[in-house]
Amino acid sequence: MIGRLAGRIDSRAADHVLIDVKGVGYLVYCSDRTMQALPGVGEHVALYTDLLVREDLLQLYGFTTLAEKEWHRLLMSVQGVGAKASLAILGTLGPDGVGRAIALGDWNAVKAAKGIGPKTAQRVVNELKDKAPEVMAMGAAGSAPAQAPAAEPDDVIEPVAALAPAAAAPKGQAQAEALSALGNLGYAPGEAAGAVAQAAGDAPEASTAELIRAALKLLAPKG
Repeated sequence: MIGRLAGRIDSRAADHVLIDVKGVGYLVYCSDRTMQALPGVGEHVALYTDLLVREDLLQLYGFTTLAEKEWHRLLMSVQGVGAKASLAILGTLGPDGVGRAIALGDWNAVKAAKGIGPKTAQRVVNELKDKAPEVMAMGAAGSAPAQAPAAEPDDVIEPVAALAPAAAAPKGQAQAEALSALGNLGYAPGEAAGAVAQAAGDAPEASTAELIRAALKLLAPKG
C-alpha cells in the first residue's frame, strides 16, 4: 500500500494532481480544500495517500494531514458515502470541521457539502459519533502536514507505517489533552468530544486548561 508520496507536481487539474516521483507519475485525487493548499506545477509536494482498490480501478487519494486521511477512511465506511462524497465533505468542512460537526451532532453542517443529502448526513453523524474522539485526539501528529523535501531531494514512496510522528500543533494538542482529561474523569467519549468541540469552537485559541474548564461547564447538570 502506498501511504505517502513525495515528488514534483507535473500537472494540475480541477480535482487531481500528477506527481512525478523519480520519473513515475502518480495521479492523486484531492478535495477542493487540499487542492487549494498545494503548490504550483514544478514545485515539490508531499501527501499522505489512500489507495482505493476495485476490480477495475486503482485510484489514489491525497491528504495534507494524517487526520484528514483518517476522516476520509471513516467517512467511506458509512453507507452511501463513496470517495467523491468523502472528498466533498472534507473539502467543505476540513478535518477539524468534520470532527466538530460529528461530535456536536450537527448533520446540517455535513449536509452543506455538495451531493450530500439529509439522510446521508444523519448517517454520517450517527455512525461516526463514537469514533470522532479518537480521530480528534490524534491532535498534533494527525494535524501536522506531510513534509515536502527540500531542494533536490531523493523523491520517495514510503509506507504509512514508516512515518515518524510530527511536531506538535498547539491547537490540536490542547483539544487532544482536554479529551484525554475528560475521559480520565469518567465522561463518555461521545459527550466529552461534543463538549470539547463546542468549547474549541467558542474559543479557538484556548489552552488545554481553558478547554477543560469550559467543557466541564457544558457537561455540568443543568438546573
